[in-house]
Amino acid sequence: MSASKFQQQSMLTLRGSLLSLAILTFVSLTYLSLNSLHSSFSSSAQSSPAAISASGKQIIQPLRRSDGDDEITDLYHYPEVFKLNYAAMEENFKVYIYPDGDPKTFYQTPRKLTGKYASEGYFFQNIRESKFRTEDPDQAHLFFIPISCHKMRGKGTSYENMTIIVQNYLDGLIAKYPYWNRTLGADHFFVTCHDVGVRATEGVPFLVKNAIRAVCSPSYDVGFIPHKDVALPQILQPFALPAGGNDAENRTTLGFWAGHRNSRIRVILARVWENDTELDISNNRISRATGHLVYQKRFYKTKFCICPGGSQVNSARITDSIHYGCVPVILSNYYDLPFNDIIDWNKFAVVLKEKDVYQLKQILKDIPHEKFLELNKNVAKVQKHFQWNSPPVKYDAFHMVMYDLWLRRHVIRY
Repeated sequence: MSASKFQQQSMLTLRGSLLSLAILTFVSLTYLSLNSLHSSFSSSAQSSPAAISASGKQIIQPLRRSDGDDEITDLYHYPEVFKLNYAAMEENFKVYIYPDGDPKTFYQTPRKLTGKYASEGYFFQNIRESKFRTEDPDQAHLFFIPISCHKMRGKGTSYENMTIIVQNYLDGLIAKYPYWNRTLGADHFFVTCHDVGVRATEGVPFLVKNAIRAVCSPSYDVGFIPHKDVALPQILQPFALPAGGNDAENRTTLGFWAGHRNSRIRVILARVWENDTELDISNNRISRATGHLVYQKRFYKTKFCICPGGSQVNSARITDSIHYGCVPVILSNYYDLPFNDIIDWNKFAVVLKEKDVYQLKQILKDIPHEKFLELNKNVAKVQKHFQWNSPPVKYDAFHMVMYDLWLRRHVIRY
């Protein structure tokens, strides 16, 4: 064999060896990389189902439930997202409360924690005793404007003077602090229940337009902006009787309503169904003279409790129905129901338009018994969301309102 042929064969052999080595190396490194990635991901998923990046955004990992986890069911639009976001809120959310204002007048302390303004009073108290409060405004995601409009009404203040008080108070905050002007109020919020606060603040357009409003009368036709504002549940506490639910066999009355005819829909409801033999419809609230807590006890015996809007779209009867385990029948137009972006109301309530009042009995009778059993069971599951506590408790009304605020915290500050 000549020297040239020998060199050619040697070169071919060397090239083949190098190629084989390269292929082997590539396969080995690929296997090791994939194995490492899989191990890292599995470890991360097991130890931290949700992480928060440096920018504050949530990184969602696969949810692994443990036996001690709270039950999060399909009553929620996105159960796993809700659970992860809720955990992030509890860990990170901070709110700064403006300290200005004389607490003996209209600021800081609502009049009471009972009656139709209980939701407002409880929120004021809960936010102060919660871990969400921060004394450092630089840490705050949102800023709370603690003005209590219904306390003004308790002192006999006219709506015109209420507007002036709110305007002057807000002007003082803007002049004293730099925080409003960074966003024109987009990271500020105030809380008010019933129509008093709505009327008192509607004369301050830049407050209503820019700040987040948590209100008990969240109607689309009175300026409520659902992607900005928050629907506050109107809850009459303390409840007179214990909670009901999971008791379908005890509910023999098809439908129940008793109340004042202070709205068009209530007038029609009473006129059409007051003398019906299957619907228990009363023109006025049941008199105490008929017996002790007769009105509240009717909720225990009824399958579907009718909840027409009053002077506003909202009604405390909705949360009464939920507490006593009666499936609420919403009979209001343009009502953005509390926590509607979190929980699916169709899973535990019957949501109707006002025009459906004429077919009300047939609509309720057409609901299959199996569907009613499911609604009755689910009402008991959501009761915790429509209950105020002091101090606040996980998943209660306060925390659900805070969760809605948490979802609205992202703003650009200049």
